Amino acid sequence: MSDMLSISTPDGNFDAYVAYPAQTPAPAVVVLQEIFGINADMRETCEEYARQGYVALCPDLFWRQEPNVVLTDKTEAEWQQAMKYYTGFDMNTGVEDIAATIGFARGLSQVQGKIGSVGFCLGGLLSFLTAARTDVDASVSYYGGGTDQFLGELPKIRVPLMLHLAEADEFINEEARNRVLAAVQGHANVEAFTYPGCHHAFARNQGVHYDAAAAQLANGRTAEFFRTHLK
Repeated sequence: MSDMLSISTPDGNFDAYVAYPAQTPAPAVVVLQEIFGINADMRETCEEYARQGYVALCPDLFWRQEPNVVLTDKTEAEWQQAMKYYTGFDMNTGVEDIAATIGFARGLSQVQGKIGSVGFCLGGLLSFLTAARTDVDASVSYYGGGTDQFLGELPKIRVPLMLHLAEADEFINEEARNRVLAAVQGHANVEAFTYPGCHHAFARNQGVHYDAAAAQLANGRTAEFFRTHLK
Protein backbone atom coordinates (compact mmCIF):
# COMPACT_ATOMS: atom_id res chain seq x y z
CA MET A 1 0.00 0.00 0.00
CA SER A 2 1.27 3.48 -0.84
CA ASP A 3 0.19 7.09 -0.63
CA MET A 4 1.24 10.65 -1.43
CA LEU A 5 1.22 12.79 1.71
CA SER A 6 1.86 16.51 2.17
CA ILE A 7 4.52 17.77 4.58
CA SER A 8 4.29 21.32 5.93
CA THR A 9 7.27 23.63 6.50
CA PRO A 10 7.52 27.36 7.25
CA ASP A 11 8.42 27.83 3.56
CA GLY A 12 5.50 25.85 2.15
CA ASN A 13 4.28 22.31 1.64
CA PHE A 14 5.84 19.45 -0.32
CA ASP A 15 4.78 15.91 -1.16
CA ALA A 16 6.29 12.62 -0.08
CA TYR A 17 5.65 9.18 -1.54
CA VAL A 18 4.94 6.78 1.33
CA ALA A 19 4.89 2.97 1.16
CA TYR A 20 3.56 0.96 4.09
CA PRO A 21 4.57 -2.51 5.28
CA ALA A 22 2.09 -5.30 5.87
CA GLN A 23 2.20 -4.68 9.61
CA THR A 24 2.22 -1.31 11.35
CA PRO A 25 3.29 0.48 13.46
CA ALA A 26 6.86 -0.03 12.27
CA PRO A 27 10.22 1.76 12.08
CA ALA A 28 10.68 4.11 9.12
CA VAL A 29 13.22 4.70 6.37
CA VAL A 30 13.45 8.05 4.58
CA VAL A 31 14.50 7.39 0.97
CA LEU A 32 16.42 10.28 -0.58
CA GLN A 33 16.12 10.78 -4.32
CA GLU A 34 18.69 11.01 -7.05
CA ILE A 35 18.58 13.97 -9.44
CA PHE A 36 15.56 12.47 -11.23
CA GLY A 37 12.86 13.18 -8.62
CA ILE A 38 10.40 10.66 -7.21
CA ASN A 39 10.50 8.41 -10.26
CA ALA A 40 9.73 4.73 -10.72
CA ASP A 41 13.13 3.78 -9.28
CA MET A 42 12.50 5.68 -6.04
CA ARG A 43 8.97 4.32 -5.73
CA GLU A 44 10.22 0.76 -6.24
CA THR A 45 12.94 1.39 -3.64
CA CYS A 46 10.28 2.52 -1.17
CA GLU A 47 8.18 -0.56 -1.93
CA GLU A 48 11.20 -2.77 -1.25
CA TYR A 49 11.77 -1.20 2.16
CA ALA A 50 8.07 -1.65 2.89
CA ARG A 51 8.47 -5.34 2.06
CA GLN A 52 11.30 -5.42 4.58
CA GLY A 53 8.94 -4.10 7.26
CA TYR A 54 9.50 -0.33 7.22
CA VAL A 55 7.32 2.65 6.51
CA ALA A 56 9.26 4.20 3.61
CA LEU A 57 8.97 7.90 2.78
CA CYS A 58 10.51 9.59 -0.27
CA PRO A 59 10.24 13.40 0.01
CA ASP A 60 10.09 15.64 -3.07
CA LEU A 61 13.36 17.50 -2.57
CA PHE A 62 13.13 19.58 -5.75
CA TRP A 63 9.81 21.14 -4.75
CA ARG A 64 11.35 24.58 -4.21
CA GLN A 65 12.31 24.62 -7.90
CA GLU A 66 9.46 22.58 -9.35
CA PRO A 67 7.09 20.20 -7.57
CA ASN A 68 6.77 16.53 -8.48
CA VAL A 69 9.67 16.15 -10.89
CA VAL A 70 9.72 12.70 -12.54
CA LEU A 71 12.65 11.92 -14.86
CA THR A 72 14.73 8.90 -15.92
CA ASP A 73 18.36 8.34 -16.92
CA LYS A 74 17.35 7.13 -20.38
CA THR A 75 17.48 10.30 -22.54
CA GLU A 76 19.87 13.20 -22.95
CA ALA A 77 17.02 15.68 -22.57
CA GLU A 78 16.09 14.21 -19.19
CA TRP A 79 19.72 14.29 -18.09
CA GLN A 80 19.96 17.96 -19.03
CA GLN A 81 16.77 18.74 -17.10
CA ALA A 82 17.98 16.73 -14.09
CA MET A 83 21.33 18.53 -14.05
CA LYS A 84 19.50 21.86 -14.10
CA TYR A 85 17.62 20.91 -10.94
CA TYR A 86 20.84 19.60 -9.39
CA THR A 87 22.80 22.80 -10.01
CA GLY A 88 19.90 24.86 -8.64
CA PHE A 89 19.53 22.73 -5.52
CA ASP A 90 20.42 24.14 -2.10
CA MET A 91 21.95 21.45 0.14
CA ASN A 92 21.17 23.28 3.36
CA THR A 93 17.45 23.74 2.73
CA GLY A 94 17.40 20.20 1.37
CA VAL A 95 18.62 18.86 4.72
CA GLU A 96 16.03 21.05 6.46
CA ASP A 97 13.33 19.43 4.33
CA ILE A 98 14.68 16.00 5.25
CA ALA A 99 14.57 16.97 8.94
CA ALA A 100 10.95 18.02 8.40
CA THR A 101 10.27 14.63 6.79
CA ILE A 102 11.79 12.82 9.77
CA GLY A 103 9.66 14.89 12.15
CA PHE A 104 6.59 14.19 10.02
CA ALA A 105 7.34 10.46 10.07
CA ARG A 106 7.63 10.45 13.84
CA GLY A 107 4.10 11.84 13.99
CA LEU A 108 2.51 9.18 11.77
CA SER A 109 0.38 6.60 13.56
CA GLN A 110 1.94 3.90 11.35
CA VAL A 111 5.47 4.74 12.54
CA GLN A 112 6.88 3.56 15.84
CA GLY A 113 10.49 3.28 16.85
CA LYS A 114 13.60 4.37 15.02
CA ILE A 115 14.02 6.16 11.69
CA GLY A 116 16.80 5.67 9.16
CA SER A 117 17.77 7.42 5.95
CA VAL A 118 19.09 5.97 2.71
CA GLY A 119 20.08 8.04 -0.29
CA PHE A 120 21.42 7.60 -3.79
CA CYS A 121 23.65 9.96 -5.82
CA LEU A 122 22.53 13.44 -4.67
CA GLY A 123 20.54 11.62 -1.99
CA GLY A 124 23.69 9.76 -0.95
CA LEU A 125 25.38 13.03 -0.01
CA LEU A 126 22.16 14.20 1.65
CA SER A 127 21.98 11.00 3.71
CA PHE A 128 25.54 11.68 4.90
CA LEU A 129 24.51 15.24 5.85
CA THR A 130 21.33 13.90 7.46
CA ALA A 131 23.50 11.78 9.76
CA ALA A 132 25.49 14.90 10.68
CA ARG A 133 22.68 17.44 11.09
CA THR A 134 19.44 15.71 12.12
CA ASP A 135 18.13 13.33 14.77
CA VAL A 136 18.03 10.36 12.38
CA ASP A 137 18.97 7.04 14.00
CA ALA A 138 21.08 5.50 11.21
CA SER A 139 22.03 6.47 7.65
CA VAL A 140 23.16 4.79 4.44
CA SER A 141 24.76 6.54 1.45
CA TYR A 142 25.02 5.08 -2.02
CA TYR A 143 27.63 6.80 -4.23
CA GLY A 144 27.11 10.22 -2.70
CA GLY A 145 28.63 12.70 -5.12
CA GLY A 146 30.47 15.54 -3.38
CA THR A 147 30.77 13.76 -0.03
CA ASP A 148 34.51 14.47 -0.05
CA GLN A 149 33.72 18.21 0.09
CA PHE A 150 31.76 17.80 3.35
CA LEU A 151 34.15 15.63 5.36
CA GLY A 152 34.46 18.41 7.92
CA GLU A 153 31.00 17.31 9.12
CA LEU A 154 32.20 13.79 9.90
CA PRO A 155 32.97 14.50 13.59
CA LYS A 156 29.31 15.46 14.08
CA ILE A 157 28.13 12.03 12.95
CA ARG A 158 27.51 9.91 16.04
CA VAL A 159 24.91 7.55 14.56
CA PRO A 160 25.72 4.42 12.54
CA LEU A 161 26.59 5.26 8.93
CA MET A 162 27.18 2.98 5.93
CA LEU A 163 28.77 4.12 2.66
CA HIS A 164 28.66 2.34 -0.72
CA LEU A 165 31.16 3.58 -3.33
CA ALA A 166 31.74 2.38 -6.90
CA GLU A 167 35.34 1.98 -8.02
CA ALA A 168 34.64 3.00 -11.64
CA ASP A 169 32.33 5.89 -10.74
CA GLU A 170 32.37 8.49 -13.51
CA PHE A 171 31.11 11.19 -11.13
CA ILE A 172 33.26 10.37 -8.06
CA ASN A 173 36.88 9.98 -9.13
CA GLU A 174 39.46 7.83 -7.38
CA GLU A 175 40.97 10.78 -5.52
CA ALA A 176 37.60 11.84 -4.10
CA ARG A 177 36.74 8.25 -3.18
CA ASN A 178 40.06 7.78 -1.42
CA ARG A 179 39.60 11.00 0.56
CA VAL A 180 36.30 9.67 1.86
CA LEU A 181 37.73 6.25 2.68
CA ALA A 182 40.72 7.75 4.49
CA ALA A 183 38.54 10.14 6.48
CA VAL A 184 36.18 7.47 7.81
CA GLN A 185 38.95 5.11 8.89
CA GLY A 186 39.03 4.85 12.67
CA HIS A 187 35.38 5.92 13.05
CA ALA A 188 33.81 2.90 14.72
CA ASN A 189 30.29 4.01 13.74
CA VAL A 190 31.10 4.16 10.01
CA GLU A 191 31.30 1.24 7.55
CA ALA A 192 32.48 1.84 3.98
CA PHE A 193 32.37 -0.60 1.07
CA THR A 194 33.70 -0.31 -2.46
CA TYR A 195 32.50 -2.17 -5.53
CA PRO A 196 35.17 -3.04 -8.15
CA GLY A 197 34.31 -2.41 -11.79
CA CYS A 198 31.02 -0.70 -10.94
CA HIS A 199 29.86 2.61 -12.33
CA HIS A 200 27.86 5.35 -10.64
CA ALA A 201 24.29 4.26 -9.83
CA PHE A 202 25.08 0.55 -10.02
CA ALA A 203 22.08 -0.07 -7.73
CA ARG A 204 19.55 2.07 -9.66
CA ASN A 205 16.57 -0.14 -10.51
CA GLN A 206 16.41 -0.47 -14.32
CA GLY A 207 19.30 2.01 -14.60
CA VAL A 208 21.72 2.03 -17.53
CA HIS A 209 24.64 1.02 -15.25
CA TYR A 210 22.69 -1.39 -13.04
CA ASP A 211 24.89 -4.23 -11.79
CA ALA A 212 22.72 -7.00 -10.37
CA ALA A 213 25.43 -8.73 -8.35
CA ALA A 214 26.81 -5.53 -6.82
CA ALA A 215 23.32 -4.16 -6.16
CA GLN A 216 22.31 -7.38 -4.41
CA LEU A 217 25.45 -7.28 -2.29
CA ALA A 218 25.06 -3.60 -1.35
CA ASN A 219 21.33 -3.90 -0.72
CA GLY A 220 21.88 -6.98 1.43
CA ARG A 221 24.42 -5.10 3.51
CA THR A 222 21.99 -2.21 3.87
CA ALA A 223 19.14 -4.52 4.89
CA GLU A 224 21.29 -6.11 7.59
CA PHE A 225 22.47 -2.67 8.73
CA PHE A 226 18.91 -1.44 9.18
CA ARG A 227 17.84 -4.68 10.89
CA THR A 228 20.68 -4.11 13.37
CA HIS A 229 20.16 -0.41 13.99
CA LEU A 230 16.45 0.29 13.47
CA LYS A 231 14.65 -2.77 14.82
